[in-house]
Amino acid sequence: MPREITTLGVIGLGTMGAGIAEVVARNGLAVVAVEADPALAEAGRAHVQQSTSRAVARGKLTEAEQQGLLDRITFTAALEDVAPADIVIEAVPENLDLKREIFGKLDSICAPDAVLATNTSSLSVTEISVATHDPRRVVGMHFFNPAPVQRFVEVVRTVVTEPDVVGVAVGLAQRLGKTPVVVGDKAGFIANALLFGYLNHAVQMCEQHYATREDLDAAMTLGCGLPMGPLALMDLIGLDTAYEILDTMYKQGRDRLHAPAPLLKQLVAAGLLGRKTGRGFYTYAEPGSSTVVPDVVPPAAPLSGTGGVQVRDVRAVGVVGSGTMATGIAEVFAKAGYDVLLVARSPEKVAAVRERIGRSLEKAVQRGKLTDAARDAALARFRGTARLEDLADADLVVEAVIEELGVKRALFENLDEICRPDAVLATTTSSLPVIDCAAATRRPADVVGMHFFNPAPIMKLVEVIDTVATAPDVVATALSVCDRLGKHPVRCADRAGFIVNALLFPYLNDAVRMLSENYASADDIDMAMKAGCGYPMGPFELLDVVGLDVALAIQRSLYLEFREPGYAPTPLLEQLVTAGYLGRKAGRGFRRYM
Repeated sequence: MPREITTLGVIGLGTMGAGIAEVVARNGLAVVAVEADPALAEAGRAHVQQSTSRAVARGKLTEAEQQGLLDRITFTAALEDVAPADIVIEAVPENLDLKREIFGKLDSICAPDAVLATNTSSLSVTEISVATHDPRRVVGMHFFNPAPVQRFVEVVRTVVTEPDVVGVAVGLAQRLGKTPVVVGDKAGFIANALLFGYLNHAVQMCEQHYATREDLDAAMTLGCGLPMGPLALMDLIGLDTAYEILDTMYKQGRDRLHAPAPLLKQLVAAGLLGRKTGRGFYTYAEPGSSTVVPDVVPPAAPLSGTGGVQVRDVRAVGVVGSGTMATGIAEVFAKAGYDVLLVARSPEKVAAVRERIGRSLEKAVQRGKLTDAARDAALARFRGTARLEDLADADLVVEAVIEELGVKRALFENLDEICRPDAVLATTTSSLPVIDCAAATRRPADVVGMHFFNPAPIMKLVEVIDTVATAPDVVATALSVCDRLGKHPVRCADRAGFIVNALLFPYLNDAVRMLSENYASADDIDMAMKAGCGYPMGPFELLDVVGLDVALAIQRSLYLEFREPGYAPTPLLEQLVTAGYLGRKAGRGFRRYM
């Protein structure tokens, strides 16, 4: 028979504790909210008051409902006051000794059948539970911030947690309108285990001056549709919190990818903890503010810029290829006012590209995004040919052919012979080394990477990649062209994966490894990242869209470049590709499709 829950205790009234107390009281339960520090207790009360007042202002609560909610919460400084609680949720700072001390006291205060839960996001629930005489009644309930809004809860069972205790936690989460997922006691659980490896990698990129903090954040929001960039998210979480989570995960799993980046430790030591202190990776108007202001001294020097470098004049643009990317890139350039010459293998392919561009432009007109005159002008600026030699007068040539190095190198050898000496040659490769294309020419200084994202007419991001040989004016020209196209360029050096793929695919690989270890199902992992982290797609949804063969090729290139064991493609991914389960395009990947 399910246990009846009428009263719940919350220990710790920081942001998380206050949020949990609010959501519990909002759902009709009595709450005993404990905070040893009177000032923090008052801050917790104020947090609940402000949060519910905002809900009233938005019409989500009436004033009477708000008052009833507040009346159901008893604020106290005495831990003993949670004695009548059917379940107690601890939400104090991520300090194992502190949590163990509290659970030791709760063990003697609470009734023998009361459930004791910890909201830890990274510490071992097992290590917390053994501070009690009966670890079987201890469970993890990891709420996500802000607790009143976020619908996902990780319910963490240890090897000794009683099934009915897990049932109580699941039932409570469902009663609170949350979506619970039951997982084992492993460092980081689902969401943090996948999220913080990615965040740590971004910090390392910043630390190495591979890209600026602004470009790193823009790359992931514009290139992947994430709600926040990794460094801005670290500032929101709190760099001290992020450091503790990473350090805990590293100590438990010994995965080098979770070893906190030295820059993160330095910022924490300096007291630069993010928004709450007014400065972290960014500087804010005041502590607690979300308004970013210019830095006096940024935490990491940006990649050297191109200010003052004369850009080359670009009017005529060549595009080589006839696939989706080449078609989209040609359309983008034509709409931006460039004369575009597209080279395909046959007149029939040229005609097909022109037809696709015409349909795309017509759809834009029907949606009110383009005028009839602009559509006609863009089409008039587009020409096609099956002869590479017709690119002799182009100022910029962008290749978008198949992602095979041999094919691209042969093309660049031809472009080297055909194009003017001052023409810029660009590759839109997503994973191959740009320098390998440049080395096929006698003018590597004129070669640059311009990685557009699919679909090119819609996606705003372009990664501009300069090799060790690329001339500064060529980089400046590529950046200038992106601005005219209405794109947001981010600059990085020629390294496997560039920014987006280098951050995205190890995260996807980690998700596949988590699935292969039977820690959680694909559905639960996808839900954790969407509901818990606000990602637009879960990792397995995204892998099936991208194509498992594409993902495997990119992951292999990352592993071969960095030789990082954690980047080695998981056997499960390799096996699925071998079996022909490539995702949506094959009708089956991690899921089946009609």
